[in-house]
Amino acid sequence: MKFALIGHPVAGSLSPRLFSAAYGGRYPYELIDRECFEDAWQVFLDQYDGINVTAPFKQDAFARVEHLSEGTRRTGAVNLVVKRADGLYATNTDIDGVAGALRESGHKFSDALVVGTGGAARAAVVGAQKLGCRVWITGRSAGKAKDIARALDCETVPWDSLEALRPSLVIYTLPGRVSPPEGLNFAESVVLEAEYRIPRLSALPCKAYIPGQRWLLWQAAAGYELFTGEKPDMENLINAI
Repeated sequence: MKFALIGHPVAGSLSPRLFSAAYGGRYPYELIDRECFEDAWQVFLDQYDGINVTAPFKQDAFARVEHLSEGTRRTGAVNLVVKRADGLYATNTDIDGVAGALRESGHKFSDALVVGTGGAARAAVVGAQKLGCRVWITGRSAGKAKDIARALDCETVPWDSLEALRPSLVIYTLPGRVSPPEGLNFAESVVLEAEYRIPRLSALPCKAYIPGQRWLLWQAAAGYELFTGEKPDMENLINAI
């Protein structure tokens, strides 16, 4: 069996190290870095048994898979695809990553602001809702934020009108190269940041900061068994972060 991560860019991803730790290096796991989704997808179809999917391809992959988990249907975004006898099966273990990282923190949350409007943001909304949060979403594209709000039964808040908002949780899904929105005060919030290669919020004052590696850990633990049919070694996974 052979597995990979598709996306662009993927250099520096921790996924190969995590997968190797999970199974003692018994299965190959490689990076497929392509600017074009169709190119990356064809490499998967030709050469691999399963893939993880990262930005910017999570919604592209959703449209190409026959069998979808319930969470994947809700989010409209895919981060894991595996070949089965009856076709391609997809799920979104980012939901498990969000919920796992937040539960692990030991904090309680009543409401959450999700910053961003991509595939990770959709998973963040569903993950926060699983924990009972009222959820707002904001992004540079008001139209995309409204689309997510309609699809996932949450609320929008304008990108430039965040001064009065004091959520107990902020889930930040923007890439590291993008500046945070102005006016958002993190002092009273627990912050979970998806980006772990170029984090933007780790040094900002906040109630508590949860790095993206914890999100990555819990989504990996949820997904790797779907690839191999074998439970991953959790101790090795944790030590590999």
